[in-house]
Amino acid sequence: MTLKKYNPTTPSQRGLVLVDYSGLWKGKPFKKLTSGKKSTGGRSHGRITMRHRGGGHKRLYRDIDFKRKDSEVEVQRVEYDPNRSAFIALVQSTETQEYSYIIAPDTIGIGDRLASGHSTEIKVGNTLQLKNAPVGLSVHNIELKIGKGGQMARAAGTWAQIMGRDSGYVLLKLPSGEVRRVHGECRATVGIVSNIDLKNQRIAKAGRNRWLGWRPSVRGVAMNPIDHPHGGGEGKTSGGRHPVTLWGKPTKGYKTRNKKKSSSKFIISRRK
Repeated sequence: MTLKKYNPTTPSQRGLVLVDYSGLWKGKPFKKLTSGKKSTGGRSHGRITMRHRGGGHKRLYRDIDFKRKDSEVEVQRVEYDPNRSAFIALVQSTETQEYSYIIAPDTIGIGDRLASGHSTEIKVGNTLQLKNAPVGLSVHNIELKIGKGGQMARAAGTWAQIMGRDSGYVLLKLPSGEVRRVHGECRATVGIVSNIDLKNQRIAKAGRNRWLGWRPSVRGVAMNPIDHPHGGGEGKTSGGRHPVTLWGKPTKGYKTRNKKKSSSKFIISRRK
């Protein structure tokens, strides 16, 4: 996909740069693979647990196959999914003729045949066990538990690189620089997730974020002292202290990960 720049014919189009969706499916999603999705507005049991969420367009959820059963499928079309940053692909099994949605890898198109199994061909879109993948390969939709389905590297333009092997485990380097151990029996899909240019978009107006369900975020330095630790002061101030959250927790350089977290034993080196 490429980026689409708009001429400043209106104030809302000045500086607007969006991903060009002209190559995607323009019809409705496959009905049997959709279900209703209720917006929470950032609330759980009536209390706000996630700030700055609410509103936005109503969405249908697309049921995604993250497990990729052993079969060969043919890509029918590539679609936009309002529930995730990556594109999705509607595929049909060449054996059972069943349809399913998968996370679309970059560069795949209509008519491509994708396979999944213990040791398939090293080709973009194919799914295989990590122990059978060569060192240096870029993969996405990575399982963390055997048979659970892909959990890691599913967002637009993300991937992990296979760095080596260690007693039944595979070492994966993430874009953040973190190196993590994953069991060799876990599966992953070859290639990079689609919609790489998403990070280069320019929203250009607040309303476009409201359509996505994001409400405005007020800076702490613009508040009163009673409302935020950065609030108050004569004239424009920068807060007068190290950056903290509304509740006084440091926001830069402060590690919040629980040291007793069970998955810590799989992390070889943290990101810098």
